[in-house]
Amino acid sequence: MANIVLSISTNIQKEVMAYYGPHFIERKAPGVIFAAKLPDTAITMYKSGKLMFQGGGAEREAARWGTIEKAATPPSSIGAKGDVLPNNFATMSVLGSDETGTGDYFGPITVAAVYVPTSKIELINELGVKDSKMLTDDYMRKIAPDLRAACVHSVLVLRNEKYNNLQAKGYSQGKMKAMMHNKALQNTLSKMAPEKPEFILIDQFAERGVYYNYLKSERELVQENVYFSTKAEQLHVAVATASILARAAFLKEMDRLSDIAGLTLMKGASNKVDVQAARIWRNQGEEFLRSITKWHFANTDKARKMK
Repeated sequence: MANIVLSISTNIQKEVMAYYGPHFIERKAPGVIFAAKLPDTAITMYKSGKLMFQGGGAEREAARWGTIEKAATPPSSIGAKGDVLPNNFATMSVLGSDETGTGDYFGPITVAAVYVPTSKIELINELGVKDSKMLTDDYMRKIAPDLRAACVHSVLVLRNEKYNNLQAKGYSQGKMKAMMHNKALQNTLSKMAPEKPEFILIDQFAERGVYYNYLKSERELVQENVYFSTKAEQLHVAVATASILARAAFLKEMDRLSDIAGLTLMKGASNKVDVQAARIWRNQGEEFLRSITKWHFANTDKARKMK
């Protein structure tokens, strides 16, 4: 499906709304101020002054209002470390992956892989995607449904019981993350087939050699056109989107665990988390606490001394 985005003035915005007024539809996505639906084209206008056309008639309708924009390239001086990416990488069709929850005592590790083709980069930007570190949890929850609907993706959740079992068998957290990234990328590539991304970008948590060493016993490896970089969410919107979907999945699982525990579980691994863990240990026992935590974290010993 064609996706075309224009930048238009306030005066043109009024003309667009008048022209497509008979085809108006309700659209509650973030930033949307007007939407219309023709038999072959969806028209969406944003507060930012962007006007997006989707569908078979996108080029026809866009030609009425202006010149198609090129996607912008992000700043090159963000301090990322890792592979040197191709020129204009931010404008390419990329499958990106990222994870969250690795430093939280309560809750899971979640990994997401998301494919954003060139034709959807502006759409994803307009839906509110930024580096997830710049967004609140509530905002990420809000935009995640639209992102899931817009992109081919895979989200994996490693719950605490399985995490603790793998850790007891000698699996490092790095190995678990590598396995999850590899599987999420496989899943997304399978959903995309026969289409392929130009490149794959993994938010780097390990050097390339270490990452693939973690996966040496896996039957299938995603290795073709794979790049690794830190701060990858700032290098392509696919990784930024993956970060948001991974975070939304983490928050959903934290909600589930909080309901089971009967209190709102704290994120992170601070002293306040130790106090909360000790309280849960006293009231609900060791086995329950183990089932909702990464048991090998130092928080466990600290909570044991407080209970």
